[in-house]
Amino acid sequence: MTTDLSGAGPAYLTTAEVAEYLRLKPRKVYDLVRQGQIPCTRATGKLLFPRQSIDLWLMSHLEGDQPGSRPVPAVLAGSQDPLLEWAVRESGAGLATLCHGSGDGVRRLLAGEAMVAGLHLVDEVSGRYNRPEALGLAGLRDLVMVRWATRRQGLLLAPDNPLGIMRLTDLARPGVRLAHRQAGAGAQRLLGWLLRRAGVAAERLAVTAHPSLSEDDLALAIRQGEADAGLGVEAAARRQGLAFVALHDEAFDLALRRRSYFEPPLQRLLAFAREPRFRERAEALGGYDVGELGRVTYNA
Repeated sequence: MTTDLSGAGPAYLTTAEVAEYLRLKPRKVYDLVRQGQIPCTRATGKLLFPRQSIDLWLMSHLEGDQPGSRPVPAVLAGSQDPLLEWAVRESGAGLATLCHGSGDGVRRLLAGEAMVAGLHLVDEVSGRYNRPEALGLAGLRDLVMVRWATRRQGLLLAPDNPLGIMRLTDLARPGVRLAHRQAGAGAQRLLGWLLRRAGVAAERLAVTAHPSLSEDDLALAIRQGEADAGLGVEAAARRQGLAFVALHDEAFDLALRRRSYFEPPLQRLLAFAREPRFRERAEALGGYDVGELGRVTYNA
């Protein structure tokens, strides 16, 4: 579900407004800001409090909602994303990356092995993305989903597209070798969904012997001539100088536990994503819409 945490009202609160909202004295709010305990931003020297983040902060301090004794490691798991990978490095977020597909990210988040998981899993019935109940995450009572980007998915092809592949049905032509991702990867699930919608039977495709374990691996397999085509994001095609045929726009979200939202790694990453050079990088990579970045799409 999409949750509007703030209800009716402004997206940002002043110090006086947040004090009234939290039923605290303004001096106490200033103390919380000075201690770095409450989310806020500064605009022309004035403190502003994102209402959505304030609601998350409140919920993360609920009595009886205390975290387990084992700390969650600062690990980013799930699907590889070129823009996210770059932002983690440039922001100094301190997140280690362990990206082996969306399905693996779900497993690691549930097991407490990752602080955040990047997901882009389509529901094959509704066509909606990253539904917690469809991912097996509905049991996490403190689950939060944050939009990272909308990404353009399509066919990655050899430079200049020598085989003239223009649509999914062309993948079933004799002699076309298809690179593919591992089971559980978001791109592999999307490929199956798109093939069924196009009426292409998977058994008609000539797939490579071994799956590619990341976007870059798949793009490199095509670049090196090990395959003729594969499904991936436009940014991966550009990085390897490949031809690209757009097919579908998808939602890429960050899944995490509520308390992790306020940990320094996530706050550094999201703060960096608001800088102008982040948007410049997204535009340069290609195939990204970051207009909704940071929006909470689910809050358990």
